[in-house]
Amino acid sequence: MIANHTARGIAYMCLAVGLFPFLNASVKLLGETYAVQQVLWVRYLGHFFLMLIIFLPFQGRALFRTQNLGAQLLRSLLLLGSTTSYFVALNYLPLTTAASISFTSPFIVTALSVPLLGERVGPRRWTAVAIGFTGALIIIRPAGASFHGAELFVIASATFYSFYQIMTRRLVGQDSPVTTIIYTAVLGALLTSLVGPFYWVTPDEPANWLLFAATGVFGGLGHLFVVKAFQWAEVSVVSPFVYLQLVGAVILGFF
Repeated sequence: MIANHTARGIAYMCLAVGLFPFLNASVKLLGETYAVQQVLWVRYLGHFFLMLIIFLPFQGRALFRTQNLGAQLLRSLLLLGSTTSYFVALNYLPLTTAASISFTSPFIVTALSVPLLGERVGPRRWTAVAIGFTGALIIIRPAGASFHGAELFVIASATFYSFYQIMTRRLVGQDSPVTTIIYTAVLGALLTSLVGPFYWVTPDEPANWLLFAATGVFGGLGHLFVVKAFQWAEVSVVSPFVYLQLVGAVILGFF
């Protein structure tokens, strides 16, 4: 039974990391024309309303019923910090470069899972993380590449995201996954709504409307799968599968 649960968690994480490269590619393309404040706003509003459309008819007001409002809002704030930092970095860095630096997150998560979640991390899990990270650097980080200040934003994003994952794992035992995913977007949608409208530029091409819609869909569904992954498996088990995101990042980086 435990093995089946773990396999299910891994499957959900694979679905999530299959979507995130498309989110990042959409943001990269939009960043060439639109302010990051507008992109963030639409991404969070799209995420929030998509989850409402999917789950509100079945859950009603119970969708917002949480056992730990403070933790849910803190988790939402951590994701906002991670998303904002990463979107800013994508305005200056190639997709593959940003992806390679963000792969420090599994190291951080695995280390934090011991004192904060009480997980037991053996040599095999550390080896999986190390092999994945080394392979990612070999493939997409050319030797002698110069440092860019925007890389610090990716490091900040990876740090925020690591704590976000820890909080996600803690909350799946307290609230339902659908409640957790709706709160994922609540604070981000509210805070970006204070800023985003002032940077609004109406898209003049249907393709750009589709890209904006894609940020909400890929972001919302991707994080729904992350929550489901942590519902079924330990953080230190599923985190190394983040490296599969490399495949999408490399492919989309060519376009």
